[in-house]
Amino acid sequence: MKFFLFIILLFSFNNLIAMDKPYHHIYKDGVLFAFQNPKGGPQRDPNFKWNWKVFREEKKKLKIDYPPEHVIDKKTVLKNLEKYKSDSFVMWLGHASFLIRIAELDLTILTDPVFETNMGPLWFGPKRFVDSPLTLKELPKVDVIALTHNHYDHMSIRTIKNFPNKKVKVLVPLKLGRYFTKNGYSKENVNEMDWYDKINVSGLSVTAVPSQHWSKRWIWGVGNTNRSLWTSFLFEYNGKKIFFACDTGPHPILYKELGKKYGPIDVAFGNIAAYNFFPIIPIRDKSTAHTNPEELLSLMKDLKVKKVIGMHWGTAILSLEKIWEPPVRFKNNAEKFGYKKEDAVLFRIGEIKKLEDLIN
Repeated sequence: MKFFLFIILLFSFNNLIAMDKPYHHIYKDGVLFAFQNPKGGPQRDPNFKWNWKVFREEKKKLKIDYPPEHVIDKKTVLKNLEKYKSDSFVMWLGHASFLIRIAELDLTILTDPVFETNMGPLWFGPKRFVDSPLTLKELPKVDVIALTHNHYDHMSIRTIKNFPNKKVKVLVPLKLGRYFTKNGYSKENVNEMDWYDKINVSGLSVTAVPSQHWSKRWIWGVGNTNRSLWTSFLFEYNGKKIFFACDTGPHPILYKELGKKYGPIDVAFGNIAAYNFFPIIPIRDKSTAHTNPEELLSLMKDLKVKKVIGMHWGTAILSLEKIWEPPVRFKNNAEKFGYKKEDAVLFRIGEIKKLEDLIN
């Protein structure tokens, strides 16, 4: 009788422990092992196999054509950086790399910094067709690096190693801190964050927020899939809110819940490209990990965002939609989701926009 009572108590205790663990945490032998997306979202097909041969063949059909005004010349970039150095501004460095300058806090944030020509290991991976408008040496003083996840187009080991200011405050999702600490950044300045963790940096409140995505560092095998977390960031200061979205796929519940919890939000950054992998994936314009432009606008409306900045486009070929398709669809469909066209914001590579014009 005592033995059965012991078993019942042990089972109940284990259930209580399991109830305390967040849904997105996956444990193996009692140790945090991996992560998963929020409940209710689309699932990646576990039997799906990527076909590099088909991708390379289809990629060759894409024309790298963009208007010359997509890229601001280096001389103008440096001139504008000096001109606006005392102002609050946003500057696009390409893809998901932005400088966000908050003058009233004397604080500059750098998001997902990748400065190399190839977005991959060594000399592999997608090659940028547009260079970063600034080199690492040309960057203004950066106070915070906010890194959303470990994919090569968002996290560059070479950038981390060669970054000129290793005293910078680093904000990363769980299991990514070691990439910084082993490259000369102090443990005190490297902050691993779980979803809903909050930290204050010189008057800037930063909350790690869930996203519908995944993580993987190696380009072969499945052994390291989802071993590190992915996260969006909510920046708050003086009554203003800026949302920097991790790559995200569509989710029928998540962004409505986040909108109730954090909205309204003044301005948000979100991915508008890397959504079409047809014929590798049999459905056009659909991805569980990246929204197409219309899906992003819908999610941002759920999130109660006032202005949306389209990112993750116009820098390197990661998928099979035409290069100039995402920004056109983003602008042309804004009104269908309750936005004015001017509220669907696009940057040129190297462009600076004053933050006061984005937050009003």
